[in-house]
Amino acid sequence: MTTTDEIAPPDAPVSPEVVSEPTAEDLVPGRAVELLQRVLMPRPADQLKVRSLYLDEVNAGRVRARDRFSADVSAASELSFATYFNAFPASYWRRWSVLESVVLQVTISGTCRVDVYRSKADGESMHITGATHEGGDEQTFEFELDLGPFIDGGWYWFDVTTEEDTTVHRAAWYAPQAPVEQPRLGIGICTYNRPVDAVAALTALVEDDTVREALHLVTVADQGNNHVRDAAHYPQVAAALGDRLRIVEQPNLGGSGGFARTMYESFANSDVTHHILLDDDIQLEPDSILRARAFAAYCRKPMLVGGQMLALQDRSVLHTMGEIVDRSNFFWRNAPNTEYFHDFGEHSLRESPDLHRRIDVDYNGWWMCLIPRTVFEEIGMPLPVFIKWDDAEYGLRAFAAGYPTVSLPGTAIWHLSWGDKDDASDWQAYFHIRNRLIAAALHSPHKHGGKLFPEMIKHDLRFLINLQYSTVELHQMAYRDFMAGPGHLFEGMAGSVGKAREQRSTHPDGRVLPSSADLPLPSMSTAEAIRFRRIPVTPKQIGTTLVKAIANNVSPVDPAHREVPQLNLAFQDARWFLLARLDSATVGTADGRGVTFRQRDPKTFRRLSAGSTQLLRQMYQEWPELQRRYREAAGELTSMERWGEAFESWGSTRV
Repeated sequence: MTTTDEIAPPDAPVSPEVVSEPTAEDLVPGRAVELLQRVLMPRPADQLKVRSLYLDEVNAGRVRARDRFSADVSAASELSFATYFNAFPASYWRRWSVLESVVLQVTISGTCRVDVYRSKADGESMHITGATHEGGDEQTFEFELDLGPFIDGGWYWFDVTTEEDTTVHRAAWYAPQAPVEQPRLGIGICTYNRPVDAVAALTALVEDDTVREALHLVTVADQGNNHVRDAAHYPQVAAALGDRLRIVEQPNLGGSGGFARTMYESFANSDVTHHILLDDDIQLEPDSILRARAFAAYCRKPMLVGGQMLALQDRSVLHTMGEIVDRSNFFWRNAPNTEYFHDFGEHSLRESPDLHRRIDVDYNGWWMCLIPRTVFEEIGMPLPVFIKWDDAEYGLRAFAAGYPTVSLPGTAIWHLSWGDKDDASDWQAYFHIRNRLIAAALHSPHKHGGKLFPEMIKHDLRFLINLQYSTVELHQMAYRDFMAGPGHLFEGMAGSVGKAREQRSTHPDGRVLPSSADLPLPSMSTAEAIRFRRIPVTPKQIGTTLVKAIANNVSPVDPAHREVPQLNLAFQDARWFLLARLDSATVGTADGRGVTFRQRDPKTFRRLSAGSTQLLRQMYQEWPELQRRYREAAGELTSMERWGEAFESWGSTRV
């Protein structure tokens, strides 16, 4: 068998080692020891763009998938598996695992050629080895491939070139040696009044036999009053999992409380060694569970293994490759050298150099993230913060203890992207700000927060001139609650969302109306509004516009504009330089389900702008003391014992 130590010339045929015929999805005898990643075919219902995540159909027509693991390829076709779900992210295995090589097995029938390629960190690709099959019976080819050249980036993949009709019966990537450990895997799903979504996620886990058999415990933290156990298909998934399924019904404690409960069940009440957190509102590619498990099994040392996010409403789009927390202003952002919103339906993996470099991250979102027991035992539970920043803070805490995080390509779920919601300005704004401050108090290296406070005052001003008074009101509530210290976090957790919603509803922009048709027609014509829509570009234009915006916001309001909006604006058109010059406008919500009626109020503008300035100045001055208090309290806030007491006090029911 040709390996990367015996690289054949690109056009030279290779005589492969033919190993015994396998049964479906069984490990074929040879160098392969442990399954790492199955090669997947698209589902019958997948549209063309989604197929691009699985197949690069180069001069291949439409490949007909028999099932999730096999497909028929017509004669005179070129089919590439250089795709998001089927190429092997070799650089990540090279950096973090104990493996020095990986084994590719491809089982085919029909006259064809199989060629193996790899890429470098800059996206340049090269032929590594290949083999031909002259038809006849089904045969399995095995290639052992060196991971040495991948320290900075690169993938492996294979192509199939057919002479006659060919069937790819199965293919997979394997390890040639035993793992460091065999994880006993737990799954934790947190849900709130989404029983259909939660059961859909459970169904994806149990429908795949290999995935189902890998699960030791599945815990669902059901925090609503529309229960998972009452969903239509729940009995089927409950029967499939048996005593491996635990449903815990408890009050709404947000994502941090729900995920914490599933971690508590796995690590305090079972022998699970690795726990995967999953959102409920996702679409799951089940092999991602096996890939995360396999990566954890071969890691040099324990680490968090995260799944990347594909866009649920545009499923060929890779929404985020990986994220970091910028320590200068303590805010999350995309990691260096990443590409947001990459559409594989437009540009394949081979056509996308930016997707070949290895990306290092600070944390992974808890839409999908594996946490080892070893890490949990050292750093503890999540913070009791309801939602937002619990995942980022946990990743930072793990890293500080010597446990990094990887966002592993090819391991992913589909989730609603940031562009399809605006949770930074609705009731969740309270948690965005309060929890960002808590995380910064625990982890910021700066004595007074670096650029944190100047940025917050700038953002408050932007929301004010956007006529989003409810958002700034929530920010100030967050400032006050943060300065009150860590002692109230557990006690206030169950009621925090109600308090935030109530506070937001005190302003017109915090109340969602079904449609702008519920209000009178706008008083300003489209032609008249054009002059307000000109985007300031130069520093001088921006400065002049901002000065005029602030002046307008403290000037009296035309009484005629209190009940009649001047304009009806789409969400994407609600820009600061436009709204700052209006007295009122309706603005569509990010999800397209309604509108808010934003109304300028000079008195509220003055009160909130003065309040933010005063609170942020006070916080800046008290920052070193606040850091001390939160850091001293961190051990109790994240201890299993304290969480156990809290769960008991909140009450719960095991189904």
